[in-house]
Amino acid sequence: MKTAAAVDGQAPDAYLRRAGVAEERPRGVDKPGLAGKGQMVMTLDTPASPGPDLAGCAPVPVVPDQLLEAGPAFRRPTVAVPVGHVLVGGDAPVVVQSMTNTDTADIEATVRQVAALSRAGSEIVRITVDRDESAAAVPRIKERLLRQGITTPLVGDFHYIGHKLLADHPACAEALDKYRINPGNVGFGAKKDRQFTAIVETAIKHDKAVRIGANWGSLDQELLTALMDENAKLPKPAEARAVTREALIRSALLSAQLAEEIGLARNRIILSAKVSAVQDLIAVYTELSRRADYALHLGLTEAGMGSKGIVASTAAMGYVLQQGIGDTIRVSLTPEPGGDRTREVQVGQEILQTMGLRTFVPLVAACPGCGRTTSTTFQELAQGVQDMIRERMPEWKKLYPGVETLNVAVMGCIVNGPGESKHADIGISLPGTGEVPSAPIYMDGKKVGTLRGPNLQAEFRKMVEEYVAKRFGVAAQAEVAKPAAE
Repeated sequence: MKTAAAVDGQAPDAYLRRAGVAEERPRGVDKPGLAGKGQMVMTLDTPASPGPDLAGCAPVPVVPDQLLEAGPAFRRPTVAVPVGHVLVGGDAPVVVQSMTNTDTADIEATVRQVAALSRAGSEIVRITVDRDESAAAVPRIKERLLRQGITTPLVGDFHYIGHKLLADHPACAEALDKYRINPGNVGFGAKKDRQFTAIVETAIKHDKAVRIGANWGSLDQELLTALMDENAKLPKPAEARAVTREALIRSALLSAQLAEEIGLARNRIILSAKVSAVQDLIAVYTELSRRADYALHLGLTEAGMGSKGIVASTAAMGYVLQQGIGDTIRVSLTPEPGGDRTREVQVGQEILQTMGLRTFVPLVAACPGCGRTTSTTFQELAQGVQDMIRERMPEWKKLYPGVETLNVAVMGCIVNGPGESKHADIGISLPGTGEVPSAPIYMDGKKVGTLRGPNLQAEFRKMVEEYVAKRFGVAAQAEVAKPAAE
């Protein structure tokens, strides 16, 4: 396999000077490229150079309209790749996927977990295929899932002996919808190209997609050594971490190039280059997207447990997605002992939904609480409404198209309560300490009533249920479908 050749014709140091290094500028200097182009230049006062008094200041310039826009400025164009019935890349929405942690040879456990992940909203599920018993189980797993009506595409995760398993178990090769290849361990020395080629040829034969997934925990050492040697010869060598990032990018791109030379169509290739540090992920995917138009799988590998894993994954992928980069995501959370594997699916959905990229479930806005909200009623109500929505969504999705766009507000006092409730589709503003013991209800920005008494939670949940039926039910859909009156 090729090693140190520049994929896009640039020398390694050209990338090394750029990747992941933010240009340092004095405070008060605007971003490069804005000054001199009719755009406002913003300056910031510093303790060393305090600004003048506000009296007599010139009017603040109006910010150009384009600077007020929210959301990704554009979606990076990529080649669309069909994975089973799910489209990844192109104009398709960003896809949420997950991975099982069962022994794939345990058919019952794997079917149970794939089904749970699918019901939670995972649109693609990856399973480990690491030995003959696992490979033999795959078609039986697929069959049982189909009997349950679950058509979620399955991805086989192969390392070291994927070429052999696919050759020895053709039913496995056919049952899977995508193969994941790690270029760092697909083979070593003279065997690397041969074993990589064998997997790609199997994918071509069965018309399957392939994810070429480089990972800095199992990086191609031959390629890394070659780039380290090149870097050492430079007048000003880059730091080793930057060279490692470049090796990761090269590994993915060179492998994709080889796959195409073997005959795999470009619309069957997805790339990933995973790291475990936020800034490295941002640097790698920014550069990877600049060099090629392959569909990209985003994920922070070994993100960790609990809030740490959620925060790290959100910070890394949120930034990259905001740049229009990324076609499918997987949140690699380590479950708590006995924890629910579907949590990673929920977090992935919440990342996309809070960024405005997709809608999956109604959002519940709730204040954090303060000294005004000494009662826990609003917390219990917010949790109760959130739980109700999760429980009702499977049925709501069937009955009420578009219900996932619903916004609910549960606020704890008079300060922001009425305003936030008006912004929501339906909202309630509970009384805080010392306030009148009543809770006004707002629908579509208008006050429609007030709730009081011990049954407040049950009554509000009933109102949410009725609002959903009225707004998203058959009558509402028929009204929307009516032709405009002539």
